Amino acid sequence: MKVLLYTEFEKLSSKSGLGKAIQHQIRALEDNGVEYTRSFKDPHDIIHLNHYGLRSYFRAKKERKKGVKVVYHAHSTEEDFRNSFILSNLIAPLFKKWICKCYSLGDAIITPTPYSKRLLEGYGLKNITALSNGIDLSFFGPDKAAGAEFREKYGFSPDDKVVVGIGLFLERKGILDFVDMAKQLPQYKFIWFGYTNLAIVPRKIRKAVRTKLPNLQFPGYVEPAGIKAAMNGADLYWFPTHEETEGIPAMEACACGVPALVRNIPVFEGWLEDGVNVYMADSQEGFKERICGIIEGRLPALTEAGFEVARSREIGKVGRELIDVYRRVLGEDAPGGAE
Repeated sequence: MKVLLYTEFEKLSSKSGLGKAIQHQIRALEDNGVEYTRSFKDPHDIIHLNHYGLRSYFRAKKERKKGVKVVYHAHSTEEDFRNSFILSNLIAPLFKKWICKCYSLGDAIITPTPYSKRLLEGYGLKNITALSNGIDLSFFGPDKAAGAEFREKYGFSPDDKVVVGIGLFLERKGILDFVDMAKQLPQYKFIWFGYTNLAIVPRKIRKAVRTKLPNLQFPGYVEPAGIKAAMNGADLYWFPTHEETEGIPAMEACACGVPALVRNIPVFEGWLEDGVNVYMADSQEGFKERICGIIEGRLPALTEAGFEVARSREIGKVGRELIDVYRRVLGEDAPGGAE
């Protein structure tokens, strides 16, 4: 088989979780010896689409007419579109109709988790496979030297207690909660990596990002090496997100061996468990208690169990399951594995 990987607005998506997911797809195909192309001019048996833009929609229709099989990757839902950009909640119902129109063109739909699969099935979509975006364990892992470089670069002493957050500047990512917690816990250092053009987010997000506190930093976007260093140099990775289709940074934290604290939301059901491989909370009061308990050593370390979570989503395993999806749409025998 030969696969055409197509992602509309790829450059704009490169600094988000979608960008990481695409790189993982490329790595999965290469590691499994599957031929792929990024050019429409090359012959191909399958087109794998990662975006819901107009060009993607019309390309999917054109490929279907040519007899090419279509695999549509559903990275977005109405639920994670809400509480993002200006007017996002107002147009969310229209967004839902549009993505359904796009995704329904797929001979198969892939989405990162059983949770997002349930959402899509609730939209009336079919032929959906839940398949993690995966993590590259040959890159993400313990690295004391990188952690030390992170602390030096951002002005943290060896004794500082550092809490790391990662995400776009969106309300649903929990950025307002992050800033509020930095105010409540001035004894700890808070640093948030990620970037969104402030012109397209609500005023309260712009105000939060511009907050001036001696224990709060917003360095902006950093490359994966910077995230790896931050995970290794932090005392805690905190993911206060309100809605996700998966949450790649949680896997990266588990891989690097940093304690992880996440919001108790449905997307984590079945793979993250409070007090087993991560800690969870669902309110600022709960988060504050957990943050202090983890950093001060009053709560047991869960990092070994957390690493097993990352290993279960290692990119090699995910790649084999992705190939199974391709084989099924081509009518070939596949060993199975993805749910």
